[in-house]
Amino acid sequence: MHPALIIKPGREKSLLRHHPWVFSGGVADVVGDPEQGSTVDLLTLDNHFLARGAYSPYSQIQARVWTWDENEPINEDFFRGRLRRAIELREMIPGWKGSGASRLVHAESDRLPGLIVDRYGDWLVIQALSSGIEYWRMTIASLLAELLPVQGIYERSDADVRDLEKLPERCGTLHGEVVPARLRIQENGLDYWVDIQGGHKTGFYLDQRVNRWRLRQLSAGKDVLDCFCYTGGFTVSALAGRANSVLAVDASAAALGLARENCKLNEFPQDQVEFLEGDVFHVLRRFRDMGRSFDLVVLDPPKFASSASQVEKAARGYKDINLLALKLLRPAGILVTFSCSGSIDAELFQRIIFAAAQDAGVDAQILERLFQAPDHPVLLSFPEGSYLKGLIVCKH
Repeated sequence: MHPALIIKPGREKSLLRHHPWVFSGGVADVVGDPEQGSTVDLLTLDNHFLARGAYSPYSQIQARVWTWDENEPINEDFFRGRLRRAIELREMIPGWKGSGASRLVHAESDRLPGLIVDRYGDWLVIQALSSGIEYWRMTIASLLAELLPVQGIYERSDADVRDLEKLPERCGTLHGEVVPARLRIQENGLDYWVDIQGGHKTGFYLDQRVNRWRLRQLSAGKDVLDCFCYTGGFTVSALAGRANSVLAVDASAAALGLARENCKLNEFPQDQVEFLEGDVFHVLRRFRDMGRSFDLVVLDPPKFASSASQVEKAARGYKDINLLALKLLRPAGILVTFSCSGSIDAELFQRIIFAAAQDAGVDAQILERLFQAPDHPVLLSFPEGSYLKGLIVCKH
C-alpha cells in the first residue's frame, strides 16, 4: 500500500473533475513517510480512493496526479505508455509529422505533470519541473531513448519553478552523445541556430511556430519593429515575408548575436535588418519622443507574472508597452502582441490592450486571436495549460 494524502472534505471537487493539482491547504493529513517525488494515494477521510500522484512536501502544490485509476501502478510501463501516447499525438497533427523541431511532451496537458520534452532534429531536451519527474527522470530518459532514435538527450532542469520544490539545478547530458554548442533546425522552410545549453527554456520558443508563419504573411512591404526579439524568430519570419525593413530589439547581446547569425543563415540582405540592444520599455519611449513610426510592431515579452500575486504589476507592464507600441504605429498599422503569463488569461489580456488603446487615444480592431502551437496541447481539465495568448490588432 502506498503512503497517502488525506484530502479535506470539500477539497476533493477538483480531483473529481480530473484537475491534476492538490494544494497543501487541501491536505488534512499525510499517512506514512513518503519520499519527495514518490507515489502517494489521494484518499478521502473515509479512505475512498480519489487518485494517485507524486508527493511534493515543499511546494504549495503538494501532489500532482499521475492517474485516477486505482488499478494502474506507477512504474516503467506507466511512463512508457504515457510517452508513447504523447509522441503518437504529435504524429497526428497535420504538418507536424517528421518536424525537425517540436514539443513532444507538454507536462500536465500530456498527463505527465512537470515534464517538458522538446525535439531538435536528432536531439531531445528535457526539463524536469516537478518532484515527481525528478524522481523518475532517469527512467524517463531511458524510455525516450528506447522510443525515439536520437543522438543524445540533454537536460535543462534549471527553471526557477524548481526552487519552489527545493530541487537543485540540473543541466547536462542524460543519454548518448554530448550536444553540440549549436544545433541547426528548420521551421516553416527557414533555418535557425539553436543554443540548447545556454538559451532560454530549451533553446527556442517552439510555441510560436504557427504565429511566426502568420507574421510572415503580414509583413510584405512593411517596416517592422520586433521587440523582445530573442534569437530572431519573428525577425527572420518578417524578412522571409518580404518586409521592407526590420528593427530587432532585445536586452541580451548574446541573443541578438544569434539573431544576426540566423538572418545570415537564411541569406537575407543585411541592409534590411538592424539590431538594437536595449531595454524595450526605454527604447519604445525613446522612439515615441523621436517621432519614429512603423507599419507593424511585434511584442513578445517574457513572462511578467509567475503567480496571481503578480498579476496587477504585470498588467501595468503589458499596458505600458502596448500603449507605446500603438503610438508608434502608422495609420492602418498592425500590432502583433503576446502574453505568455499563465496568470493573465485571454479575457484580461484583451482588456489590457483595450485600456492601452484608450490611453493612446486610438481606435483599434482585433483581426485575429493567437495561441500556442498545437504541439503544445491543452488538457480540458487543466485550462492552465493554455498560457500563450496573442492578438493581431489593426490601428485605425
